[in-house]
Amino acid sequence: MEKLWNGRFSKSTALLTEKFNASIGFDYKLYPYDILGSYYHVEMLAKQSIVSTDEAIQVQKGLMEIYHLIETDRFEFKIAQEDIHMNIEAHLIDKIGDAGKKLHTGRSRNDQVALDMKLYTKDWLISMLDALTSLIEKMSQIANSNLETIMPGFTHLQQAQPITLAHHLLAYVEMLKRDYSRFEDALERMDEMPLGAGALASTSYPIDRQYTMEKLGFKRMTLNSLDAVSDRDYLLDSLSASSTFMMHLSRLCEEIILWNSQLYNFIDLDDAYTTGSSIMPQKKNPDIHELIRGKTGRTYGNLIQLLTVMKGLPLAYNKDMQEDKELFMSTAEQMIDVIEILGETLITAQFNKEIMYEATLKGYTEATDLADYLVKKGISFRDSHHIIGQIVGYASKANLALKDIPLEAYQSYSEVFEQDLYEVIKLEHIIASKAHVGGPAPSACASHLDQVQLWLSVKEEMRKTYVSPIGLLNALK
Repeated sequence: MEKLWNGRFSKSTALLTEKFNASIGFDYKLYPYDILGSYYHVEMLAKQSIVSTDEAIQVQKGLMEIYHLIETDRFEFKIAQEDIHMNIEAHLIDKIGDAGKKLHTGRSRNDQVALDMKLYTKDWLISMLDALTSLIEKMSQIANSNLETIMPGFTHLQQAQPITLAHHLLAYVEMLKRDYSRFEDALERMDEMPLGAGALASTSYPIDRQYTMEKLGFKRMTLNSLDAVSDRDYLLDSLSASSTFMMHLSRLCEEIILWNSQLYNFIDLDDAYTTGSSIMPQKKNPDIHELIRGKTGRTYGNLIQLLTVMKGLPLAYNKDMQEDKELFMSTAEQMIDVIEILGETLITAQFNKEIMYEATLKGYTEATDLADYLVKKGISFRDSHHIIGQIVGYASKANLALKDIPLEAYQSYSEVFEQDLYEVIKLEHIIASKAHVGGPAPSACASHLDQVQLWLSVKEEMRKTYVSPIGLLNALK
């Protein structure tokens, strides 16, 4: 098959070269963005009298017909045409003739692919913000239903201090808010249109980049043509944000896996989101959470691979950069599914509140507040720490909870112990006393949830300032 760029060559491309060089096996996914970019590029060319209005209309009509063919699985992608750009352009020329040959006027595949990838990434980032909003809302809903559900807080996987399930979940909500802000930052930073940069040195045609920028829904245009075609920072920013985000989800999934085990039994996952064993009939496995934990490694790997690809490249486009698509798409395509299914596993789960409460008592989690009780009675914290350590040792040997130790036994360690200690070490009292900002008290968590809702409202208004490329394309149908 004749290449659109074969004028300089005296030999046909070897089949081995075609197969090795082609990216159509994965960059075909860019077709909506390639068509959208070409649609408004040729419209701009007509506006600037670089092509005729009639030619532009022919091209736009042909592009939309190609889009319909692809959408209905009737378009043949050809390895001989290398990539999505050449596949669409070659088909367009076959379809409408000479007018199609004018589409590529004033642009290069270098700025064309930069545009396509930015549009793809922008759509994905907008979808990520929407998906994260949904996950934060679901976790906030669960937290709101568990403001008074007492559980142990852990350090070193040992019971440490009493908290609430709401407090624990809101820790992850804060992580997800930071993740949202990272994706939002990446979206704001990358919202620059590269089309018009040409191969590297722009073009002498009297193009109107401002017009194309506005039509394609970008907030700004790139200010240096060489940087515009060299830049893949927006992919690295997105992969970096994804890696931190997946790390947070992996930590959450690790805790769910632990809580789901019979040793903890804090949570009962819905049957619809668990799997069984081929040999052990009693098993109910948290495979979804294990898979999310596993996929985190792939996300890290894609970031490191792309950093490694980019680290030694001179400026402008290099073929190495073809690797960016598979790496980024591998992460992007799994992310929305991960968020959706994780949210469903959480919202359908049942928390075993009584077991969580009993686990809090068994771990002597009241000990810190008991030490503080002595401090308030005039004993130094270091001495009170030592006294309570002795009492916990005694209770452990006697297999007693702190609330079941007689007052006389307490007083054998310190005379300042009085009957009021039993009120002080009630789990409900301990948690209620931590009512300052950021604490686990129900009142503090309820206030925190109010702030989360306000934060979501602000972010929703900011989200509306970004134009979805797919939305633009749908408007053309």
